[in-house]
Amino acid sequence: MADAPIAVSLETGAKRVFAAALDWPGWARSGRDEAAAKTALAAAASRYVVVAAEAGLGFSAGVLALEIVERLPGGGGTDFGVPSAIAEADRHPVDAAEADRLARLVGAAWTVFDRVAAAAPEELRKGPRGGGRDTAKIVAHVMDADSAYAHEIGLRFGAPAVGDVAAVDALRGAIVEVLRRPSDGSPLADRRWTLRYAARRIAWHALDHAWEIEDRTEPG
Repeated sequence: MADAPIAVSLETGAKRVFAAALDWPGWARSGRDEAAAKTALAAAASRYVVVAAEAGLGFSAGVLALEIVERLPGGGGTDFGVPSAIAEADRHPVDAAEADRLARLVGAAWTVFDRVAAAAPEELRKGPRGGGRDTAKIVAHVMDADSAYAHEIGLRFGAPAVGDVAAVDALRGAIVEVLRRPSDGSPLADRRWTLRYAARRIAWHALDHAWEIEDRTEPG
């Protein structure tokens, strides 16, 4: 990661604020207000290092300069816990090199999620996050969401069964193929999501649940 400030958007709902690093898909955290969201985002940098390394990209979790470049109105999805607003930066064109970088980060987010889930116990510590779901149900939820996300970018896939490696690989491979295509910034498949937003949303969901599993795993 260069020493330049990290471009961040703030998406503000009635009860929750999301801070998202616009150029680093999946690095997004929330809080009750802007200050809490920015603090949570900075705290997650050390976790995001693992994702960037998996993608083969340089990233330092040292001293961070977060620059708020957009403030976005949130809605019901924001308050429910999902970063739902598409930023103006998400509408910027994506050349071949940048599309490849974004796709690699999405793939790395899935790899991190898979690794965390495989190492976790089935029963997780109970708490408000995730409605108390245990590991297998979180994995199934992520598979369901990815099939829905595929639809948002013009693909049609049923949700893979947990453990169906071939089906999971086919779904993810198709998504990555779309994300690797250069884009002029228009919505994909004449729907709503742009390429940049799709990468941010898909990677965020995988990492949010990977980090949830880590946070809810009883100490060994």
